[in-house]
Amino acid sequence: MKRILIANRGEIACRIIRACKALDIATVAVHSEADANALHVQSADAAICIGPAAPAQSYLKYERILAAALESGADGIHPGYGFLSENTDFARAVETAGLIWIGPTPQSIDEMGDKEKAREVAKVAGVPTLPGSRRFAQGELDGIEAAAATVGYPLLVKATGGGGGIGMRRVDGPEQLRACVEATQQLAAKSFSDGTIYLERFVPRARHVEIQVFGHGDGTAVHLFERECSIQRRFQKIIEESPAPGLPAALRAQMAEAASALAAHQRYRGPGTVEFIVDAQTLEFFFLEMNTRIQVEHPVTEMVTGWDLVQRQILLAAAGPSLHGFEKIAQKDITFKGAAIECRLYAENPAKQFFPSPGPLNVFALPAASQHLRIDTGVRQGDVITPFYDPMIAKMIVWGLDRTQALAAMKAALAASRIEGVKNNLDFLQAVIDHPNFAAGHLDTGLVERERTALLAATAAIAEAAGE
Repeated sequence: MKRILIANRGEIACRIIRACKALDIATVAVHSEADANALHVQSADAAICIGPAAPAQSYLKYERILAAALESGADGIHPGYGFLSENTDFARAVETAGLIWIGPTPQSIDEMGDKEKAREVAKVAGVPTLPGSRRFAQGELDGIEAAAATVGYPLLVKATGGGGGIGMRRVDGPEQLRACVEATQQLAAKSFSDGTIYLERFVPRARHVEIQVFGHGDGTAVHLFERECSIQRRFQKIIEESPAPGLPAALRAQMAEAASALAAHQRYRGPGTVEFIVDAQTLEFFFLEMNTRIQVEHPVTEMVTGWDLVQRQILLAAAGPSLHGFEKIAQKDITFKGAAIECRLYAENPAKQFFPSPGPLNVFALPAASQHLRIDTGVRQGDVITPFYDPMIAKMIVWGLDRTQALAAMKAALAASRIEGVKNNLDFLQAVIDHPNFAAGHLDTGLVERERTALLAATAAIAEAAGE
């Protein structure tokens, strides 16, 4: 490939541009009218406007993106994460147009991107799954109570095509069920053009542990170890790390083997993530879903393994099904060193349910990147965080010889950062890092909600000490 169009924006678009530059591949950015002066637009070799600010009129209009690719002479399209990254219609349209789709096959996206289908595939591959129900289309509620009773309370109502915590609600009893199902179906229809949902057993004290896999598309796949992603708000991750603290070696090996087997079974192509729920009390693990794309938190894996996942993804796509000229990754060549932690900086207000806080970045000063501190961002001081897109400002990733050293590095990096002009979670992240349970590695997905009062008090104290 000589030229790649990036069908995305912000931080991930900038990340892909860096990988392309390292491979001496030209890049084409697409942008909405609101992003005309964005960092990813100025970093690319060429840029094409594809519509108004609203995603539905720009970044989700794949016909316009495809036309831009053909107009620019691009050889391939990289979708990044979010937006169209798991849209099978887009993937097929790219291939039909004779361009290279830098991602898994449309069939893999179709089977594994649909959460309910993915559960069935996981079962066939011998991967443990949580009790769940059949799917219910929008407006279809017949049999929902019986299905819920079989699954058992508490349970989650989940959109089959959801992702990033969107389209997921907890139900503690039958009196909440119908209203919750209807609301989730409506949100799913609006967000994913598919109002179908299913029910799944909820594990009250759960850890969210995921395995990074890389498939070669020929029935072989490797894993690049695990990431702990239990620190979440509204079912969305804010801190990730590797290795997962306190996870027994035997359990880690079982999960990695299951994830690799699933990717191999699917003849999966490129980087993907197999997510598991680990019962914090029994240490049983269950398949949650598979993300058929590069993940937001992929830098954590890159820091502890030394592998550049985006570059490998591009090289694999360029090689094609024959893998001509591509050197497959062997499991024995993947080693693990030290510990890495990632914090996601968002323009949001932790004191108000983490509600997005768009506005100008009057001050945006982070420590200088180094060998052991990585900054991934798509914005600069003076830019505006708009209300149209995800309010992520940046990701900070640190590496240390062990978790203790990595924690110290992250504390120092957060303390040395300043963000002004928008409400943000910088102080909140410091409060989480300092919390005794986090420091001790006693993690589960309910930690932030359970300790919210103490965390908000600590956040306020940090802000006051800094004179904010």
